[in-house]
Amino acid sequence: MQSPNILYIHSHDTGRYVQPYGHAVPTPNIQRLAEEGVLFRGAFCANPTCSPSRASLLTGQWAHSCGMLGLVNRGFSLPDYSQHVVHILRDGGGYHSALAGIQHVAKDPAQIGYDQILRGDRSPEEITSRAVGFLNSTPTQPFFLDVGFGVTHRKFPEPGPDEDARYTLPPAPFPDTPENRYDMAAFKASARILDQSIGDVLGALNANGLAGNTLVICTTDHGLAFPGMKCNLTDHGIGVMLMMRGPGGFTGGKVCDAMVSQIDILPTICDLLGIPAPERLQGSSMMPLIRGETEDIHEEIFAEVNYHAAYEPQRAVRTRRWKYIRRYGDQQMPVLPNCDESPTKNVWLQHGWQDQFMAPEQLYDLIFDPNETHNLASDPAMDGVLGEMRGRLDRWMAETDDPLLRGPVPAPAGARLNDPADMSPQAVTYTVPNE
Repeated sequence: MQSPNILYIHSHDTGRYVQPYGHAVPTPNIQRLAEEGVLFRGAFCANPTCSPSRASLLTGQWAHSCGMLGLVNRGFSLPDYSQHVVHILRDGGGYHSALAGIQHVAKDPAQIGYDQILRGDRSPEEITSRAVGFLNSTPTQPFFLDVGFGVTHRKFPEPGPDEDARYTLPPAPFPDTPENRYDMAAFKASARILDQSIGDVLGALNANGLAGNTLVICTTDHGLAFPGMKCNLTDHGIGVMLMMRGPGGFTGGKVCDAMVSQIDILPTICDLLGIPAPERLQGSSMMPLIRGETEDIHEEIFAEVNYHAAYEPQRAVRTRRWKYIRRYGDQQMPVLPNCDESPTKNVWLQHGWQDQFMAPEQLYDLIFDPNETHNLASDPAMDGVLGEMRGRLDRWMAETDDPLLRGPVPAPAGARLNDPADMSPQAVTYTVPNE
């Protein structure tokens, strides 16, 4: 059989707020994909900021290991783009690669090494047109088609008739206020456009007889662009949608509850295709889950933050029961420029969010406190659990040679950053000078 094509569809800032995860966000095309493939309910990104998350997925390595410590639009980059999946697929399986839309791992997509860059503007309509045009062109097979949508990134479109704010519930961490209802209704409008775009791309895959031999990977980079979500290491920040459909057992509307990380996607592709997995990969293949050989491939998953608009170093480890988050440095208040401007942010600021203490260590019981609001780190009864979770994180940081172990992680010369004390990412930035 010919090697399967790979269609990698990804979005900005969507978290798990789509229909297959039970939210009141109608996304019928994404729902259909889940019903035809495998839905991963316990999927997490490696870093809840845009470029580091995508780089981790596409290299199969933690952000500090692949070297993507911040945003490409602010001066960060991968030290070695030959680690990108397109090179592994070309060298190991003869894949032709193409990009339609947003990639966010290089300032210039030509740095990455795609065989084709389907250039156009960043609108969802144009991105969809480019992707559909590629699928209609009798493409060279096998192919890897990367389709990136930014529509669920702020600024959101105005809610339409189907997104009436009066009947919308804000996400769990936020109070039910008119401002927050409107904000979530606007997100729902963006999700509607995303879903329509994904449906058009999947429709072209079907119309061209390619669906049966194409592995579809549909995911997002991290949580919603709401305060306390994107750029945060709670599940609100690191929890992501992940659906896969195609050859190798990714069929039948199965639901997988195992904890998986996006760094597991590249090892899974290599396993499915039977091509050598580079030794540098740090994830695990998900194929044993798909084949029903095991119920879990991880006892723990990890995540990190380094730079977003401002420096905010954090590390986390999550098990089925517990979440442990460690913050570094002397910043004890929220780093506000790492939160996009929004009506919901304004509500929190009006009620004193900027003065809230951010504990250097946080421990949450995910059974009794799934929203991670009651920090148990100072509870003497939790000393045993706290010590175990500290040990798990310490071992991971040592095994992966985390640069944070050697002190503050420097930004590259030329990077544009906000002061952590700024209120907004739109504040005046400073540029890291040459040494």
